[in-house]
Amino acid sequence: MAAASNAEHTQLQDMEEDVGMEEREMDSEDNEEEDMGEENVDDEEDDSSEDEKENEAEIQRLEEQLSINAFDYNCHVDLIKLLKQEGELFSLRKARQRMSELFPLTEGPDIWLEYAQYSIGGMGLPGGIDKVRSIFERAVTAVGLHMTKGQMVWEAYREFENAIFSTLQLERIHTLFRRQLAIPLMDMDATYAEFEAWSEQGVSDTIKHHYKKALQQMEKCKPFEESLLAAEPPKMAEYQNYIDFELKEGDPARIQIIFERTLAENCLVPDMWAKYNTYLDRQLKIKDLVVSTHDRAVRNCPWTMGLWKSYLLALERHGADHQTISDVFEKALSAGFIQATDYVEIWQAYLDYLRRRVDFKSSKELEELRGAFARSLDYMKQDVEERFGESGDPSCIIMQIWAKIEALHCKNMQKARELWDTIMTKGNAKYANMWMEYYNLERSYGDSAHCRKALHRAVQCTSDYPEHVCEVLLTFERVEGSLEDWDLAVQKTETRLSRVNEQRVAVKEANMARQEEDRAEQRRRAKSDKKAQKKMGKDVHAGEKRKAQQDYEDNWNNGTEQASKRHRGDEDQTIEEQMETETGLLGKNAPPGFKKPQQGASAAPPKQGDDKPELRSDDNSVFISNLAYTLEEPEAKLRTMFEPCGPISQIRPVFSTKGTFKGYCYIQFESVVSVSEALKLDRQEMENRPMFVSPCVDKNKNPDFKVFKYNTSIEKQKIFISGLPFSCTKKQLEEVCSSYGTIRDVRLVTYRSGKPKGLAYVEFAEETHASQAVLKMDGTVIDGNTISVAISNPPRRNMDKPGSGRPLDPIPRQVYGARGKGRTQLSMVPRSLHRQNLPANNVENGTSAAASASTSATAETKSLSNSDFARMLLNK
Repeated sequence: MAAASNAEHTQLQDMEEDVGMEEREMDSEDNEEEDMGEENVDDEEDDSSEDEKENEAEIQRLEEQLSINAFDYNCHVDLIKLLKQEGELFSLRKARQRMSELFPLTEGPDIWLEYAQYSIGGMGLPGGIDKVRSIFERAVTAVGLHMTKGQMVWEAYREFENAIFSTLQLERIHTLFRRQLAIPLMDMDATYAEFEAWSEQGVSDTIKHHYKKALQQMEKCKPFEESLLAAEPPKMAEYQNYIDFELKEGDPARIQIIFERTLAENCLVPDMWAKYNTYLDRQLKIKDLVVSTHDRAVRNCPWTMGLWKSYLLALERHGADHQTISDVFEKALSAGFIQATDYVEIWQAYLDYLRRRVDFKSSKELEELRGAFARSLDYMKQDVEERFGESGDPSCIIMQIWAKIEALHCKNMQKARELWDTIMTKGNAKYANMWMEYYNLERSYGDSAHCRKALHRAVQCTSDYPEHVCEVLLTFERVEGSLEDWDLAVQKTETRLSRVNEQRVAVKEANMARQEEDRAEQRRRAKSDKKAQKKMGKDVHAGEKRKAQQDYEDNWNNGTEQASKRHRGDEDQTIEEQMETETGLLGKNAPPGFKKPQQGASAAPPKQGDDKPELRSDDNSVFISNLAYTLEEPEAKLRTMFEPCGPISQIRPVFSTKGTFKGYCYIQFESVVSVSEALKLDRQEMENRPMFVSPCVDKNKNPDFKVFKYNTSIEKQKIFISGLPFSCTKKQLEEVCSSYGTIRDVRLVTYRSGKPKGLAYVEFAEETHASQAVLKMDGTVIDGNTISVAISNPPRRNMDKPGSGRPLDPIPRQVYGARGKGRTQLSMVPRSLHRQNLPANNVENGTSAAASASTSATAETKSLSNSDFARMLLNK
């Protein structure tokens, strides 16, 4: 069945043309009658001359548009409507015929069935029965495998054979039943029951075997059919799943029918046509079927260059004549592609075909090839540039291919050099790869003199990779040049590279200046935004402050105990109350449901059944800080984040006396093991802000405890990057650095608010990788920012205790004046007294600072009597 289906399906295009022409003829006759009626009506009515002129102008415009792009579907429809309105019968018929030639009629089970039934009317004519039977055979070949609608065609075929009374009809009907029962179709059981009732000899074992096999296949396909029935158009995902299933099954006939079903509902999807064509080209390879499918594809989707390109290859692959391929190519040029590069690719496909035709012994095909190359260049320059504003071939690929053909096959280096001169004048002289292509051509098919000339021109013109070109020139002179050639090459390369370095330095300085201006502008904007937000915040909180002041006065007037404690100070609070205030449990607006525990000797013992507060355990706890003050429900969000680390005993967020969250909290786990897992979440983001996780340590018991997880000494396997754009992400930086070696960790340095500083540390697996990254990355540009890269060697941190990496030399404390830490240092001592103390304050060489300070302190503490002051005034 599959082999017969493949062979008979090659007649599909003939059926399509027959059906299309017959329907269009019937439609034309109906439209002629309608047009005649409209013409009579128009004769009775007076049409204004202005409307006629407008319609004529519009018709002329549409005709001109179609002459430019014959595949404009909307223009065809509008033209037919206007011609029908004007009663131009001859032009109308011509327009319809022109549109039918370009856009195919979509086939399907319904149209096949209608065509077969229409052909039954000619049964009485000579050979009519055979013609109808051939149409039914073509129908069951095309759509007989349709899972849901194929049964209708089979039943109509059997009814036709049953209507013919002949001794041979029983055998034909039996054969139709046998063929149908071997195909997986919906409602197969009803067909099988009908066959059992019809057959007088019963059902043979062979038919039963094929029926059971088809029934099993139908059960496999049933889920896909059900998904198609339930899906909404265009059903592309469902059809794609169905196609993948049939491709795995490997039945060519069923693969073909599922592709046809998909394209019947999605005939304007180029990708589906491309997949169908690829399958036919690689698997079936039947000429008529492959060529007809490619033709249908370009008629349905003429704007897709890939379909035209595969069509040309299919025609050449199956031995089509030269005129047919040339005609298809001309149609492709008038299809109206949407990109300039599409025209370059279709020209390349056609030129490749012409090159394969040339044996380079006959001048006829060679001249045709050269003429096609010249025509392609003119076409790209005139038609394509006029339409798109660009040629679509900035690298001049077509001319490069032409030059290679001239050099390789025609041994015409003069023509090849002329073509390359034209290529360089089109703006390609600044690219090193273009000069290398030309140099390699001269190297392969030219001579040393032209190679040297090409390289010298490349050194002067190349601007993207001049070092590479200079290196190639020097290598060439080492191998083939004389001493004079070597000296000249060295001189030119040194001069060129020095000029390039000067230009790069100037560009780098300009970029750095621009970046500095951008940073300054960003700082100005941030400062102004911060002032505006601060001003807005003052206005918003003004009412809250007034309300808080009023509550304060009310509590004071009422003489509550809480107000009394607040005014007396912290000396009346117990140590436990101070700790609870730190954890936020005694805040003015503490969380709902919190009960203040009783303290002191007079506190009543807890009742039976009350929950005893858990004791604080620093070993099982971590301290969370740098959280956003606006964080809503901090306990719930932190519990969700830290529960994977281990069971949590309690979470103590810290609130202010006004009930606002202070941005830090304590988390106590049930096990010490959970603490190490929790510390791994350090600097994880919570609502776009890094969260700091550190061990919970009592500073009163361990005043020397400091937490800094990163090394402060030089790390040769780690690099430090500065000047990064603020938009740079960890993933982006990892992609940039991964080309230099294996990366262990990437850390972006941020402010406490989570905003980036433009700094980063990247740790490599080996020191050599880090050194390579410093050499290659330093001074490069990322998103417009020039970065600086160096081996990580951070400055020593200012620790307060020995062992922290800070020098142990003590820093002299500030010596305060007579008023201690007073802001003005003004004293009520007469100036005459200051004059007397000046010698004492001046420290002589060899006098210690301590002695000077002691003398000054003694002078300041000496008491003076009233007579002393009177004596000083008289001496002035």
